[in-house]
Amino acid sequence: MVKIVIADESHFKYADIICETIETSAQQRGTGIAKRSPEYIITKMTNRNAVIALDGGKFAGFCYIEAWGHGKYVANSGLIVHPDYRNQGLAKKIKEKIFAYSQEKYPGAKIFGITTGLAVMKINYELGYKPVTFSELTDDPTFWKGCQTCKNYDVLTRTDHKMCLCTGMLYDPADKKHEQKHPFNKKVLQRLKSIKQALFLKNNKKS
Repeated sequence: MVKIVIADESHFKYADIICETIETSAQQRGTGIAKRSPEYIITKMTNRNAVIALDGGKFAGFCYIEAWGHGKYVANSGLIVHPDYRNQGLAKKIKEKIFAYSQEKYPGAKIFGITTGLAVMKINYELGYKPVTFSELTDDPTFWKGCQTCKNYDVLTRTDHKMCLCTGMLYDPADKKHEQKHPFNKKVLQRLKSIKQALFLKNNKKS
């Protein structure tokens, strides 16, 4: 049975497989997932800023927290599920765990993420996130430096951090409209993603 717990020093041994799974997933899907080093993952575990999913002693999934602007903004990043545990709803359970933990550890913070995956967008939307422009996310330059290992980083720099192939999503605890969400529209977001890809492909050809 898979259990999702707050990661700590006892989970350091999983840092390598977490990084390998993230990188392999990015290569297989052709998406722009930023790479992370084992040392970086260990830092998150040390600071109790991550959750890990384990099936006994076997690694199943992971996600970590990044705090910006003195805790005013929080990002849930690095969501990954091991191939052996995909298509079982584990990603949603991990997101729900890290989302609740973020609210507990950083009360009042705006929680955000950037992603190209429709499945993650749907999970975020169901948690109360809404699509936003990058200008509504943190302006901390350290956050955007974390995108440097993404294959689409040149797109981000060319637009002065205003847009990329990723979609920004934000949960604002002060927003009273969370209970009034419309049904998740996968087709609309898929269309938005296609338009972005076509636009940047056209720009790349010109340059």
